[in-house]
Amino acid sequence: MKASQDNFSKQAHTYKKFRPTYPQGVYDELLRITGSLPRQRAWDCGTGNGQVAAELAKHYEQVIATDISQNQIDHAATAPNITYRVERAEQTRFPDSHFDLITVGQALHWFDFEAFEKEVRRVGRAGGVISVWGYGLLRINEAINAHIDHFYTNIIASYWNVERRHVDRAYESIPFNFPSIPMRKDLAIEVEWTRDQFEGYLNSWSSVQNYIRQHQGENPVPGFISELASVWSADQVQAIRFPIFIKAGKIHK
Repeated sequence: MKASQDNFSKQAHTYKKFRPTYPQGVYDELLRITGSLPRQRAWDCGTGNGQVAAELAKHYEQVIATDISQNQIDHAATAPNITYRVERAEQTRFPDSHFDLITVGQALHWFDFEAFEKEVRRVGRAGGVISVWGYGLLRINEAINAHIDHFYTNIIASYWNVERRHVDRAYESIPFNFPSIPMRKDLAIEVEWTRDQFEGYLNSWSSVQNYIRQHQGENPVPGFISELASVWSADQVQAIRFPIFIKAGKIHK
């Protein structure tokens, strides 16, 4: 069995500080598709910094949030009805038919797909919902995008784990064997960042951390940021858009 991968423990603090948060539209969609279903227990799998768990906790009696990284969980958002556990996505200690909703935000590509699907069917209630989503490469404007695309394709591409290809393909390459529930296709994360904030976000990339490890501590990000100076001044705030792709389905046994 392929094991879930921990690629973010070392930069957990950076991850929490600079990773963009999902828009309200994602949660509105989850509430829409769950409709009148019970809202007793939700499982946020691959919770990372806990941002999804914190939102689910506003609507569900109990939220269990799991990650294979203790360091990520140590930095996660808290609420009285959220319980965090270090668990593999594919093999948990949960009872059968336990959850009304199961969510995975920007983490499914790290999982063993077949084993995780089996676990979802085991721990999800019949008629419950599973929803998975992620976000693609950010877009700013034509001039800056050209620099980003060069960095992404020519400098850092070979340092991504192979699973990154699923994000680039908007999860269309990942099997999702649950009766589909139509979801909005126009969702996006929208932020306004300075160049320094953008630099912080790049340093949360697992590919950047892989590059640093393989190049005796050399970080490719500062040089790239310097190259951006011709199209993005240090004090300029840019509107940034991350396109979201999202899937949902009914859990059946």
